[in-house]
Amino acid sequence: MMSERKDLELIAELVPPGSRVLDLGCGSGELLAHLRDHKACSGYGIELADANVLACVQRGIDVIQLNLEEGLALFDDRSFDVVLQIDTLQHLRNTQKMLRETARVGRIGIVSFPNFAHWPNRLNVLSGRMPVTRALPYQWYDTPNIRVGTFADFEVLARSCGLAVTDSFGLQAGREVRRWPNLRASVAVFKFEQT
Repeated sequence: MMSERKDLELIAELVPPGSRVLDLGCGSGELLAHLRDHKACSGYGIELADANVLACVQRGIDVIQLNLEEGLALFDDRSFDVVLQIDTLQHLRNTQKMLRETARVGRIGIVSFPNFAHWPNRLNVLSGRMPVTRALPYQWYDTPNIRVGTFADFEVLARSCGLAVTDSFGLQAGREVRRWPNLRASVAVFKFEQT
């Protein structure tokens, strides 16, 4: 088992065995290590934080320390089979640019982000408070998130970037949610490719 984060295992299931993977904002490299060990995948992680870069190296993950806001110019078109952005998109200033770059360097893109439209978040906003949840664990005044998004919003964003969503679902407490994910899931997951 990869960790107590069943959501990462469900995301890993979207990655074909033997894929060459680029993980944008790879954190400690946990997902890449799982893909390497259980699906014979290879590739690189991109990470900015020093401690996470060190954790990747300790796991035997090839990692490049890079600010994603600078883009992915160091990679050629279609360099990877899969490009991952797991809990990364909400931290970036130019999401459209990064989605286009993801589609340029990879054949398949997979993103996940906290779904602000999840029903407990809606109740918090109705009561006049910003939500603090497992998926959105920060107070509004102390968050690394630049933006919040919803399951429904991403579908519109993907179309505006010329991307075709090939699979989508929500995650809630380690379970896949396909019925009403915009309302019932705390995390949105999308698999896409360039049209």
